[in-house]
Amino acid sequence: MRILVTGSSGHLGEGLVRTLRNGAHEVMGLDRKAGPLTNFVGTIADRNFVRDRVRSIDAIIHTATLHKPHVATHCRQKFIDTNITGTLNLLEEAVVAGVKSFIFTSTTSAFGRALTPPPGAPAAWITEEVQPAPKNIYGVTKVAAENLCELFHHRQGLACVVLRTSRFFPEVDDDSSVRRTYEDLNVKANEYLYRRADLQDVVDAHLLALERATSIGFGRYIISATTPFQPNDLAELRVNAPRVVERRIPQYAAEYARRDWKMFPGIERVYVNERARKELGWQLKYDFRKIIDLLSAGNDLFSPLARVVGSKGYHDCKFADGPYPVS
Repeated sequence: MRILVTGSSGHLGEGLVRTLRNGAHEVMGLDRKAGPLTNFVGTIADRNFVRDRVRSIDAIIHTATLHKPHVATHCRQKFIDTNITGTLNLLEEAVVAGVKSFIFTSTTSAFGRALTPPPGAPAAWITEEVQPAPKNIYGVTKVAAENLCELFHHRQGLACVVLRTSRFFPEVDDDSSVRRTYEDLNVKANEYLYRRADLQDVVDAHLLALERATSIGFGRYIISATTPFQPNDLAELRVNAPRVVERRIPQYAAEYARRDWKMFPGIERVYVNERARKELGWQLKYDFRKIIDLLSAGNDLFSPLARVVGSKGYHDCKFADGPYPVS
């Protein structure tokens, strides 16, 4: 199969290209930035550039995007140009070129305001049925791009799978209060309970989506580590997360105490990946239980692929306070 990966100089894009090139596929990388795994440098907002790159391609994995970290540094029009117009260019040229499947990397940020229940309410149980309520231009444009994918499936018959990924980046947290209160690895370990996944698992989900896209037709899936929580945990989870975690995974307490780590006092949302596991056949390697086992054995929390790809950052410059400015 001849596969085009957009965003190939980025975190997920590089992970995908590295993995696909170990198989029997011919993989072409596209990005606005040069990189060791990028064949074509240019912007997906340029229709002519996209047309030339899509010719003779069997499948597209579209990871290129402006991200949440760009909200404070890029104008709204840039988000529309890249995330909406760029996706439209790829979809339209994919249909003309006879591309068989289109995998779109979206984000759990699409849920936006739905992720924060009102005061006194239980934590939110986030499945694919939850209605998105974007709270910034990033979420708005990703939802619009998802809807374009659905439209092209229904009107042009293009097999499209949308993967709403949770956090998998290695950069430090953007919240300065979180950085002051918790060690970075402590934060990431906590997040495996409800809103983080390892890069290897995210790559595997994309490859399964690619394999099954034509039989699925169109689908949206949450891609996040399997949570140990159940719906009957949600009220207590919002106000006393440590007690709920210890009830579900008792061995965590001793390991956290040994490291002088802390669980978040409350957790306000939980991403549920049941549909992806069932319909894609996604079998994750990393969840909170695995993280505790790795910590107890003195092993690395990150997959070999995540370590090889490393940290990419989101900007060409560094900022004095945090990995990027927060609007």
